[in-house]
Amino acid sequence: MKPGKYVIPILILSIFLFVVISHFTGGYIMADEKEKVIQITAKKFEYSPKDITVKRDVPVVLEFTSLDRLHGFNCPSLGIRSDILPGKTTQLRFTPNKAGSFPFHCDNFCGLGHEGMTGTIIVEE
Repeated sequence: MKPGKYVIPILILSIFLFVVISHFTGGYIMADEKEKVIQITAKKFEYSPKDITVKRDVPVVLEFTSLDRLHGFNCPSLGIRSDILPGKTTQLRFTPNKAGSFPFHCDNFCGLGHEGMTGTIIVEE
């Protein structure tokens, strides 16, 4: 028996196993690292959506658009804040590391009714 007789079948089997393992492992890793994008509209005196649900330890991108004027977004309990400029998309990236309900509010005065511009980020396990 020649030693080279098994080289090609072993090589083919190795490539096949590499492709299968890479496919399943790579897909799993990419799904875990993918950011969840949430679009939020701000206008006098509301956010839409007002309640945002995310999962703990999953990266999130909040994409804000202001329909009328400068607004702010402040969620002190999660340590995130951003200005929301009219006519531009503002992105705010974060990874929630604790579960619970966390209130947010507009922190740029936008007129009478400003104090009611609030919402909640709900972080689930």
